[in-house]
Amino acid sequence: MPYKFTFDLSKIPRFFFKEIAMVSYQKDMHKKVGRTLHEIIRRFRIQEATGLNLSDVVLILEDFVEIQGRNFLEKDRFIKTRERALFLPHCSRKYMDSRCRAVFDPSIPSYICAHCSSDCLINKAVSFAEGKGYDVYILPGGSCIPRILKAKHYEGVVGVSCGEELKQGGELLRSMRIAGQAIPLVKNGCANTSFNLETLYSIL
Repeated sequence: MPYKFTFDLSKIPRFFFKEIAMVSYQKDMHKKVGRTLHEIIRRFRIQEATGLNLSDVVLILEDFVEIQGRNFLEKDRFIKTRERALFLPHCSRKYMDSRCRAVFDPSIPSYICAHCSSDCLINKAVSFAEGKGYDVYILPGGSCIPRILKAKHYEGVVGVSCGEELKQGGELLRSMRIAGQAIPLVKNGCANTSFNLETLYSIL
């Protein structure tokens, strides 16, 4: 289930995300994470930058830390995989109307990128991933994932979504013994969502 609030971390300094990654790899993470996150929130003025209350900011960052930790634990197994897929959220397209030429194929189910806007985040991600040999799916929702994974036999999956859906997807991948890597959205919502393209490139 997606968050019940919207957030935008896209303008937060890049160093902030490096700090989150460092927290994720610490020993005794669960003992330290609460105190460390509160310090990061204060230092980077996250509440002021996002307009969110403290509990919502802590929830987002706790999910970020958990996702980074899982990526770290799965990385070696993921690197050894060959057949891979990338799942992208359709809400990160530049346009959500007829200006986007992507066509939805319900038989897959996925949008097929038409590469119509050179500055579209999804177009950039699709082009890069396909160049790396990934099958790419632009999904209207996480409920499409089980159907795709049952029809195909991927060894590795990279998913881009909000933290809540990534955690649910991680459980599904573990149950199917598929190695996964996850990239959380830095801006959520129903449209114009965004993720860090550099992070995606480094994982792919």
